[in-house]
Amino acid sequence: MGEFLSFVRKETLHILRDSRTMLVVLLAPVIQLLLFGFAISTEVNNVRVAVVAPHRSESVRQAVERVAANPYFTFEGYISQQEIDRTLRAGRADAVAVFAADFDRKVDALSRGESSEAILQLIFDASNTTLATAGSTYLQSIILGDLQGSMPMPDTRLLYNPQMKSAYNFVPGIMGLIFILICAMMTSVSIVREKETGTMEVLLVSPVRPIRIIFAKMVPYFTLSCLNLLTILLLARYVLDVPLAGNVVALVALSLLYLILSLALGLFFSTITNKQSTALLISAMLLMMPVIMFSGMIFPIENLPVVLRAISCVVPTRWYIEAVRKLMIEGLPFVSVIRETAILAAMTVALIGVALRKFNDKLE
Repeated sequence: MGEFLSFVRKETLHILRDSRTMLVVLLAPVIQLLLFGFAISTEVNNVRVAVVAPHRSESVRQAVERVAANPYFTFEGYISQQEIDRTLRAGRADAVAVFAADFDRKVDALSRGESSEAILQLIFDASNTTLATAGSTYLQSIILGDLQGSMPMPDTRLLYNPQMKSAYNFVPGIMGLIFILICAMMTSVSIVREKETGTMEVLLVSPVRPIRIIFAKMVPYFTLSCLNLLTILLLARYVLDVPLAGNVVALVALSLLYLILSLALGLFFSTITNKQSTALLISAMLLMMPVIMFSGMIFPIENLPVVLRAISCVVPTRWYIEAVRKLMIEGLPFVSVIRETAILAAMTVALIGVALRKFNDKLE
């Protein structure tokens, strides 16, 4: 055990002396989390709205004033019916609200239940689908105001994220992306560096068993990842106002399992290459794009074709993000993530077994 701890201490000191590695491992996750929490957002903001109103009655002016006063919309003025297409094509507006010519009369008839004619038409530039889908409903509610009470509209309830904050969606995704990149990439590069410089052979002839040497190199990165986990949870809760609604102990335990899986993945990558640049490239190419595309971090899994949905099942981050959302955002008990936990545990055991076997084959 003393030799093992000596190797852990040696690797820890090596990492601490490498300021660039420490900067990447500790500062990059914070920057990414704050970027996705504040700067990069799927919420609707600064939507430019033009209005077509053949008769600018008092109710029409009040509706337009509500749009102009709303911080999410920018009123771009009145235009004619003939200018709608030209305005949208020129990019001078993102949406056009067209009031019916006899708006007041139709509103009165609608309130008495004597008519079901449309009183408002919303025309959006759907080249930005997020703006078109999210902005149309909100803009309609702002324009119609109290008039919606007289319309046969469904009663909508938004669970878990009533304010539709994008941070609620991004934080679990960023956790999954950061942990697998840091653990897998740094571990693989660290082990391959020993091979490339020729020091791995020196380490292997020492009295310490090879498996202990490998685990000793993983311990410092596991510790740094635990520190990242603590930092991300604190930032998410107290800076981004993302709730920790579920069992925090279960969330931490699940994250530790995911960290071990990521370390095993890094060990596996280190067995298939002998150069740091190649290990870095393999880690980046085989991890970043699949994690972003197939984990549900940005794009819903349900929107993928059947073949790609099947491929997403082998991406560990998909199961981790699903479990974190249930524990952190929905506040569900640990029982609800038993399936995801079992899948991650099976992946961890399989990766460790394959990686150690390939590593031993390399030694032989």
